[in-house]
Amino acid sequence: MKRIIAGMIIVAALAVSMVAYAAPDIEMVPVKGGCYQMGDTFGDGGKNEKPVHRVCVDDFSIGKYLVTQAQWQSVMGNNPSHFKECGPNCPVEQVSWEDVQKFIRQLNEQTGKNYRLPYEAEWEYAARSGGKREQWAGTSDPDELGAYAWLEDNSGEKTQPVGTRRPNGLGLYDMSGNVWQWCKDWYDAAYYKKSPAKNPRGASSGSNRVIRGGSWCLSADLIRAAIRNHRDPSRRLNCIGFRLALPAVR
Repeated sequence: MKRIIAGMIIVAALAVSMVAYAAPDIEMVPVKGGCYQMGDTFGDGGKNEKPVHRVCVDDFSIGKYLVTQAQWQSVMGNNPSHFKECGPNCPVEQVSWEDVQKFIRQLNEQTGKNYRLPYEAEWEYAARSGGKREQWAGTSDPDELGAYAWLEDNSGEKTQPVGTRRPNGLGLYDMSGNVWQWCKDWYDAAYYKKSPAKNPRGASSGSNRVIRGGSWCLSADLIRAAIRNHRDPSRRLNCIGFRLALPAVR
């Protein structure tokens, strides 16, 4: 009887472990590639958003939502977020670029897929509803912005559940605001001056990685679709999270 009970306990523990580390459902949105004018098309950005230049990206898919605390927990078995009280459907934050690479490797092992971070050019193309001339993701009207984005005016000084503002024209949520989003690229302030037109991949090396989109604690001018920022890849902040991308199936 003791052996049977011990066996049942082991089976139960294994079941709990399997549930805790089950691959999460990452909802992806296919994005038809194309060409667009990347950068400060409204003339109110910083030097690192200039010059405006033509960029063409291939087809890809990108996460409909930011990666959530629940999804991170299911892959990594922990929740590093500062805003845990926000709930499992809130974006995971306080994850470094390096942490995200570990998450992606584990997720790819679980799913057999090839998830990665989006490149900066892909991210902006997707944020601007397929390369449209949009000031923010989904709108250029400042009076509408609060319906599309969580920012300092409406966030309550914290993150908010993903997918609770309006989506942009591609059906993507929180591309502006809520949390900054890590991109795959190394950051180079002058990269736009030398960027190739076809599928730019960022600088070949550097000390910081690109973040895009702005966050819950910023004003409208700092969550524009074209704004570029950067952080050390080992840095963890409660205003930085990420979403995933996938190359197109060929």
